[in-house]
Amino acid sequence: MREQDGRSESADERADRRWNELLQEVRVVQTGAQVLFGFLLSVVFTPKFATLSDFDNGLYVAAVVLGAASMGVLVSVVSVHRAVAGLGRKPGLVQVANRLVPLGVGLLACTIGCSLLLLLRVATGPVTAAVLTSGAAIWFLGWWLVLPLALRLSQAGSREADETAGGRGA
Repeated sequence: MREQDGRSESADERADRRWNELLQEVRVVQTGAQVLFGFLLSVVFTPKFATLSDFDNGLYVAAVVLGAASMGVLVSVVSVHRAVAGLGRKPGLVQVANRLVPLGVGLLACTIGCSLLLLLRVATGPVTAAVLTSGAAIWFLGWWLVLPLALRLSQAGSREADETAGGRGA
């Protein structure tokens, strides 16, 4: 057993733990993506859809395609797991999934942006919709990208400080 991040676990135990944590995260994101995608699929059957401008129609198509792409990537985590389950390749699986999930979340963010812009254009008009959607995009970037990166950088700096202090006998 080796210690990694203050834990005493083998490489297999670490992969199992990281996989379980990742699956919990995917479940949360997938639920939201599925609800949004289901909503998008139903919009085309409403009377208001026939009155959309060409731009709004294109925005709708972009939102649906991005939603489908997001769902495809997020569900691929499960299908990749099924393909390699029992082959002793969980550490590699975790690495692949750690790349797929941010891609799926990024596509989901784009889906939300297109959906929000479409909805707000219909509800408020193009200028207000652009302003509100831009604000929402900045909001999402802050919580979904800037905060995690800041925490990661802060953790890396903290680890370096601990190692430096440990090397000086502190």
